[in-house]
Amino acid sequence: MKKIIYLLLLLSFPVCSLFAQEKAIQGIVFDMDSKQRLTRVYIFNTRSGEGFYNTTKGEFKTNVQEGDILVAALQGYGVDTIKIRSENTILFYLKRNIIQLQEVVVKDTLGSPADRLKAKMEEYNSAYSKGAVGDIFNMGGSNGGGGAGLSIDALYSLLSRQGRNARLLQKIIERDYRDAMIEYRFTKTLINRVTGLNGAKLVDFKQQYKPGYYFILEANDYDLIEYIKKSYLSYLENPAAFRLQPLNGQ
Repeated sequence: MKKIIYLLLLLSFPVCSLFAQEKAIQGIVFDMDSKQRLTRVYIFNTRSGEGFYNTTKGEFKTNVQEGDILVAALQGYGVDTIKIRSENTILFYLKRNIIQLQEVVVKDTLGSPADRLKAKMEEYNSAYSKGAVGDIFNMGGSNGGGGAGLSIDALYSLLSRQGRNARLLQKIIERDYRDAMIEYRFTKTLINRVTGLNGAKLVDFKQQYKPGYYFILEANDYDLIEYIKKSYLSYLENPAAFRLQPLNGQ
């Protein structure tokens, strides 16, 4: 009987140790400049592949292990990461994506949008590999006849919860890249040169007439200037045509 009790205790010890490694933490996400709380921020654990949104108060709670890396992502902001140590409360500070263009030479210490996307893909390669769908077909077929067969591992990754969470993080990072591409060309400096707008009116115009990503990809400098000129005429006729109403309760 004593031997049986001893074996049960011995077998249960690793399980207890495993659960003891996890702990509950809480956190808040802030705008780095305004120090206002940010909501609908996606929090992603690179080890577990778990992801979730924070609350309308900018807060979140989750279970982690020491050494876990949490990623905070929100469209229009740079991605931020925190490595979990002994703390029980963590704070994220997200920086808005604003790329300043100089008068003659473009100097972007953050790199071009394409460079930044590549860097993020490398930094979060675990999320991209878990959410990848490109290798779902194996050439050769299951019977060796040269056809295309399904990759079971890729299919599992595609359908798993980790795969879904990883792809959601991918989408946020790629939307962030698209916004950066638009900001890279549709700048306050260019708008000021074409329209003469400045201050609050320039910001208002820029928000209302922000062009689409695919237009930015296809348009040359002349096309972009013509777009700004035509949009400015519309803005003069009705300055509030596309102005978004403020959100209640924010």
